[in-house]
Amino acid sequence: MRRGFALLFFLTIVVSLGSAPQARAATSEFRALWVDAFGEGIFNDAEVTKLVNAAKAANINALVVQVGRRGDCFCNRASMPRTQAGIAPRPYDPLDAIIAKAHAAGIQVHAWIITTALWNSSTPPVDPGHAFNLHGPSKTGYDNWLGVKYDGALRESSSSAANWFFDPGHPDAAAYIAEMFLSVARNYDIDGLNFDRVRYPDLTLPSWPQDNAWGYNPVALDRFHAATGRTDRPLPNDPQWSQWRRDQVTNIVRKVYVEAAAMKPNLRITADTITYGDGPQGYGGDWTQTRPYRETLQDWRGWMQEGILDTNIPMNYKREHCTATGPGCFGDQRSWYTNWNEFAKDNQYARSTTIGAAIYLNTIDGSVTQIRKALAPSAAGNSGIGWVGYSYRTPDCRTNSSCNPPLPYGFRSGDASRAELTRALTQPSEYDSVLPPVFASPATVPDMPWKSAPTRGHIAGTVTTNTGVALDQILVQVRDPETDALLASRVTDGSGYFAFVDLLPKKYKVFVPDDARVTGKRVALTTVAAGRVARVSITPFAKGAEGKRPPKDSTPTFVPREDPNAVEDLPNGER
Repeated sequence: MRRGFALLFFLTIVVSLGSAPQARAATSEFRALWVDAFGEGIFNDAEVTKLVNAAKAANINALVVQVGRRGDCFCNRASMPRTQAGIAPRPYDPLDAIIAKAHAAGIQVHAWIITTALWNSSTPPVDPGHAFNLHGPSKTGYDNWLGVKYDGALRESSSSAANWFFDPGHPDAAAYIAEMFLSVARNYDIDGLNFDRVRYPDLTLPSWPQDNAWGYNPVALDRFHAATGRTDRPLPNDPQWSQWRRDQVTNIVRKVYVEAAAMKPNLRITADTITYGDGPQGYGGDWTQTRPYRETLQDWRGWMQEGILDTNIPMNYKREHCTATGPGCFGDQRSWYTNWNEFAKDNQYARSTTIGAAIYLNTIDGSVTQIRKALAPSAAGNSGIGWVGYSYRTPDCRTNSSCNPPLPYGFRSGDASRAELTRALTQPSEYDSVLPPVFASPATVPDMPWKSAPTRGHIAGTVTTNTGVALDQILVQVRDPETDALLASRVTDGSGYFAFVDLLPKKYKVFVPDDARVTGKRVALTTVAAGRVARVSITPFAKGAEGKRPPKDSTPTFVPREDPNAVEDLPNGER
């Protein structure tokens, strides 16, 4: 039997060589694995060595390594405290270790940080400086940064966890989140920053299954009231409230993108984005009706259009064997995978997309099939730049017994599955009939021409009173200094910060329009250079503020009279 199978397999390969269309020999392709911090990977030096060797053997050229889990860091030099997970004792630094060994092997390291997760236990963190201890349930008023659910819940509890979240609508929480990312970029020789869970929690209420029920921190609500003039407690599906919350998440992404560009111009900023259910094709092509947009308040298509991500990594976690009639399957996941891939590739704008897939949900042959689909162009002819698999720790569904329906040959170790996946990626095997194998030879990580050879620049700045009080949610415009034509506009975040990306190199006028609440200096002229961030500071005096900072139990009420969500595109061909 075994000899017969071997002969049959050999003949199949020979036939494939003679008749099957040959895969392209890619020389530039993003090939990565997510390395989660909930199991082996970077807990000690031996694990790091094993990880790098495994990636090298599979012709993987990038590792997206989870260093920020829940308000902590698998590193020694960041704004968040060192994790209390069971990593090797100091002076061991997991992030330093993986950077050194991966770079020596020609592999990039992208620092993966969970954005809004704060803590997941009723027992507080050991470190007194952890944000949960300083701004969690023991604190009140402005000092409390916790996300609050529409029903008043402060956490989502289960038998195994008690999940607490930052509220992105709280100005200090948002500033802290941005600094988590920027502190890692500042202190480590990483190749990229990776956003995960950059959204509101998706743990919905039964009465609001399609709309997000989080964001009701009192400080955030006060800011929403100030921005809109409303005084009610909005429902989860309120369009104005939903858009305001989306904007708070976008503000964090924009700030990290621009400030990281100022610090390290060639750093790649990526985000693991949501692809729940079917793509927009299942909603009449309407992105705004999809689950990512409505249910998690994550407008990743908008981020791509604005240019505040370098690479989108849609987490297209679908089972390849699940069709509309598949046993034990929920939905036509094979079609959903294709639809989301098409949408992501066709909505890259001036940036890039690399498809994320769930190897932990698939058999190895299913994962190889999905990789080939990820690397193929869309029907419109648009290609992504590669593939990312979740995860190194769980390389197929047999590793964690998640095969659905269950396979008759059952569970096996991560090492055994990883060896089989590597064989399928790099050698002719029974898992894949197409030759050459999908990762048969090494490839380099694709360039980012908008950063390596930039033709645009950015503007970043703050609007504060002359006594340093941040002016929250106040309109800022970018205008042509000669014609006064309006080019773009948006409102400041809770710390008075604003930024505009991808502007042509030339002089601009940054302007705070007439407003009954401010007086004094409201204009700044600045010159944008390609690949650089131009800094401006606008310091009007806030009428009625008397030059004093608002008390901590309140928030600024300097709100624009114009639509706070209005952002005008630059002229045709200018973006």
